[in-house]
Amino acid sequence: MNLLRDNDLIFGRLLKIEEPHLIARYNKALEAFGVRQTELKSFEIDRTGFSPEIAKELKDDQYLDPNGVNRRFIILTPAQIELPVVHTAFSNTSQLVYEFMTANARAINAITIKDVVYGEIEEQVNQVRDIEDLLSIVQVEFKVLSAEDLLGKAAELGRLADRVKHEPDAWRDDTLLQRMVALSKETGDIRENSLVPEQVVFRHDAYWTSHFGGVYIFADRDTTTVIADPATPGFRRSRPWQVSYLAKDDPAHIFRFLAETGRIQLPRASWMETSGYLAHRGEMVLLDLVRKASPDQDFSRIDPVWLQTWTHRHADMVAREGSVPFLNAAVREISQFGQLKIEEIPAPQRFLVTRANPEHPDAWLTNRLVSDLVPSDFIARYIFNKQGFYEDYENYSESWREYVVARLKTTYLRDKAALRRRLFGLD
Repeated sequence: MNLLRDNDLIFGRLLKIEEPHLIARYNKALEAFGVRQTELKSFEIDRTGFSPEIAKELKDDQYLDPNGVNRRFIILTPAQIELPVVHTAFSNTSQLVYEFMTANARAINAITIKDVVYGEIEEQVNQVRDIEDLLSIVQVEFKVLSAEDLLGKAAELGRLADRVKHEPDAWRDDTLLQRMVALSKETGDIRENSLVPEQVVFRHDAYWTSHFGGVYIFADRDTTTVIADPATPGFRRSRPWQVSYLAKDDPAHIFRFLAETGRIQLPRASWMETSGYLAHRGEMVLLDLVRKASPDQDFSRIDPVWLQTWTHRHADMVAREGSVPFLNAAVREISQFGQLKIEEIPAPQRFLVTRANPEHPDAWLTNRLVSDLVPSDFIARYIFNKQGFYEDYENYSESWREYVVARLKTTYLRDKAALRRRLFGLD
C-alpha cells in the first residue's frame, strides 16, 4: 500500500494534527471511549476523526468502530467536514457525518474553539448478527459529548436563564445568578454562540455495509431490496412480506431491479456519445485481459498502438472472452440506431453499457454496485468502491500496480470532477 499512499490514492487529503492542545483533546476523547491514549506527536485524521497512524499504533483498525455499528467520532475542528472518510463499515457514514456537521455548524464551531466534540452514531443495534439487525437501522442518532462538558454547561446555563425569565423571584436568587456568571465565563453568551447541537437524528436509507462479505440495502416507498450472498443469515427469511432479496451473483435480477426503479441509465446515444463511456469500458476490459495474460510484463509501454497490436496477436483470446467484440458492436449500433436492445444482451454484459442515473439520490451507491459487477474497470472501482479496489490491489502484480497508480494519477486525480462528470454525469 506504500505506492498508493505515496501517490495520495489511500489516506489522501487527511488533516494533520500536531498541535499539543489538539492532541490532548483527542486523547481525552480516546480516554472517554476506554481506548489507550496515543503517544504520537503527529498524526492525520479523516472526517470522523479516524487516524491510520493511531490505528497502526493501537494495532486496531476498529478502534472507532469496535463492532461495525454505533460508529464513534471525534471532531477537533470544523475543517474536518471537508475531509474524506477512509475507514467505515457503512458506505453512508461519510454523508451522515457531513449532514450532522452541516446542520450543527454553529455549535461545532463554537465548541471546538475550547473543546473536542465526540460521541457515537447510535444505530439502534449493538451487534449485526443477521439481515434483521441491518433492517432495524432506519435512522441514526448522534450521541454528542465534549471533554470539558461545555455541552452540559451550556444546557445548564440555558435552563437557569429560562428560570430567570419565567420565575418572578428567580432574579433575587444570588446563588443562581452567581452560577450563571460562572457558567457564562466558560461557555460565552449562548444567545450568540449556540453550544448545543440542534439536529442529531438522521435517516439511514440506502447503503452498502461490509458485514457478511458486503450487503446492499435500497429503500423504496413500498419495499426494501437487499442484495447479498444467499448464505447471509436471515436472507429471504427476515420480513419476506416487506423485503425483496436478490443474490449478488444474479446479474439478470439485479439489472431488472435497477432498471425498474430508475436507478440506472439504459444504453442511449444521448449520453453515451458525449461521455466516451463505451470506449472507456472497452479499454478497461482489454487492459484486464492483458493483465491476466501477462501479469508481470512492463505495462509502462502500453499506448493505443500497443493495445491494438496486442489485440491482433491475441484475437482468439479476445473473441473467446467476448466483451471487446460486444462493445465494438455496441458502438456501431448506438451510432446507427441511437440505442441498444437491452433484452438481447446477456445479463452479465448489460452492466458494461449502463451507469447509474445521475439524477437518482442513490447514484453513487448504484455505481458502486455496478463496479462490483464490472471489476475490470479499476477507475470506476477506485471512484465508487475504494474498499473493493484496495482488495483487488492486494492481488495485483507489482508492474500492474505501478500502471494502475500512474493511470489513476493522470486520468482521475488530475481533475476528479471533470472525469466524474464526463463518464458518469455526476456533479
